Amino acid sequence: MSLSKGWRTVIVGAAWGALSAAASAAPGDWPAFGNDPGGSQFSPLGQITSANVGKLKVAWIHRSGDVARKGDPRGATALEAVPIHVNDTLYYCTPFNRVIALDPATGRQKWAFDPHAAQDGGAALIAAPRRSGICRSVAYWQATTPQAGKACEKRIFKGDVHGHVFAIDADTGRSCRDFGAKQGHPGYVTHADFDSRGTGDTSRGMTSGPLVIGDMVVATAGARDSLTDANNGFVRAFDVRSGELRWEFDPIPREHAHDTGAANAWSTLSADPERGLIFVPTTNPSPDFYGVRRQFDIPYADATVALSAATGEPVWHFQATRHDLFDFDLPGHPLLVDILHQGQRVPVAIQQTKQGRVFVFDRSSGRSLFPIEERPAPRSDIPGERTAPTQPFPLLPEPFSRQTFTEDDLWGLSWFDRAWCRREFRKLRYEGPFTPPSEQGSIVFPFGGGNWGGVAYDRVNNLLIAKGQNLALRVRLIRKSAKEIDASGKPVGADLVDTPYRAEMGLFVSPLGLPCTPPPFGTLSAIDLSSGKLRWQVPLGQARYKGLTAPASLDWGSPNIGGPMVTAGGLVFVAAAMDRRLRAFDVKSGTELWRHDLPAPGMAVPMSYMADGRQYVVIAAGGNARVSPELADAIVAFALPPVSQP
Repeated sequence: MSLSKGWRTVIVGAAWGALSAAASAAPGDWPAFGNDPGGSQFSPLGQITSANVGKLKVAWIHRSGDVARKGDPRGATALEAVPIHVNDTLYYCTPFNRVIALDPATGRQKWAFDPHAAQDGGAALIAAPRRSGICRSVAYWQATTPQAGKACEKRIFKGDVHGHVFAIDADTGRSCRDFGAKQGHPGYVTHADFDSRGTGDTSRGMTSGPLVIGDMVVATAGARDSLTDANNGFVRAFDVRSGELRWEFDPIPREHAHDTGAANAWSTLSADPERGLIFVPTTNPSPDFYGVRRQFDIPYADATVALSAATGEPVWHFQATRHDLFDFDLPGHPLLVDILHQGQRVPVAIQQTKQGRVFVFDRSSGRSLFPIEERPAPRSDIPGERTAPTQPFPLLPEPFSRQTFTEDDLWGLSWFDRAWCRREFRKLRYEGPFTPPSEQGSIVFPFGGGNWGGVAYDRVNNLLIAKGQNLALRVRLIRKSAKEIDASGKPVGADLVDTPYRAEMGLFVSPLGLPCTPPPFGTLSAIDLSSGKLRWQVPLGQARYKGLTAPASLDWGSPNIGGPMVTAGGLVFVAAAMDRRLRAFDVKSGTELWRHDLPAPGMAVPMSYMADGRQYVVIAAGGNARVSPELADAIVAFALPPVSQP
């Protein structure tokens, strides 16, 4: 980064800091996905502690009714929403594209917004069919000095699976009709109004919410990454009042717009208003697993990208995977926190990866605080494919998931399982991390170490809390000319459009459905950010197989979706596992202190706020149809009993 560009960032940052102060939260709020703009997933509340967490009880449960199971024509649901608490209200989004506002102390519904329903006696905002989609969060903005009684001085922003971003009056739930009016669709803006630079499928929907910084709302666009010429993974900033486009960032080099696509951000974003920076964790370019047509530099793919909030121009970036053939999307926003390192407080961006590794960067420059080593990577045997000769490995912090395994490590519930896993292992190609896909079939490991929402920062103890998995992916490239079909007569694998191949993929599991990799399958870890060393690591959850749950005495851990929250009370709250439980751990030792059953697995991130003098911990407990048999529509709030109660 040049000196002149750096000074521009500082000057612009001061302006963004002033603008963002207008929407500052009250003490005890949780106003964004990860609480603060940097997404720390830390609550400064300490009413609930290790001494009294055992008394935590259900305070209320809200059910939206928005749940559907397999076979429903709208699609089965996944509830991964993380509510926000601001404006004396709890806001969250449902899998059927609604936003619901709740009284935070009682769970009573205040209003519901539905873009598919008639608005104020008129037509629906959008004609697109209602279908199930993941919605992880909404965003909040308010005017510098909100005028009482004036509509849309406070706004909720929500993205959807169709690529729309809606603006909603935070007090009434009515559509803000000035937003998008100049584009001809009052109440929303849409990525469909802009060139996607892709000629294939234009799947531009959002699973994670937009981000508000100053008077802009920033939205990402999804992509179908099995297409060679997928739509590019644009990030766009819109004026919060009018919806007019301020800027857009395209991660794909313009001259190669139709040779590849994607490199989008499906996960959450984070922001540093003081420095005027927006942080984007991008994904692999398209298509997955085959890169012969994209053997050119795509520096903003699989990268932590720091964008100028004023212009959308990259200030710095770091590419975690080069020439990605592995689906190694960056699965979560960089945590923007001030850590204690070498005796000083340093503003950093902490990036987790699907391989269970952690990169820690100086927030302004992108310089790594810990050493990174370039290691040789295995070569591809696919005709015309050239893998990256080396890949970056952080020497510290220590990884939070298993990094290598051998045939001797393979695991099974019985001798039959173990023998099956070993037999399959011998058939497959595995040469350590970054083993590329092959026609023989390859093992991609580590895989799934980190996923969305998976890390939080404990500012009291300078610990990174990371939820991880120890899973392997098996990938086989199948020539389309082979016309390999399954038992139903359909071609085996997923089509990699405009390539010679289809891709057969899935987790490396035994006939019982348990991973062939050894347990624990899921873990919770604490990393000391002064030294980069693991402080503790414990299994997380109880594994499930063929509808059965492993005995609690077996420390298998569980595959998981979601993430942790840390509180100033010295606690880590996390659900995420397949066993329908919310747990609280001691942040210093990893000791489990409390657990409570949920209506369905809590595949989200817990959040916390104060209302009527009580600290609440809230989790969305709805499961995910892809991985859990139990589905629900529950937002569950926990609190200590009122003082008058025992």
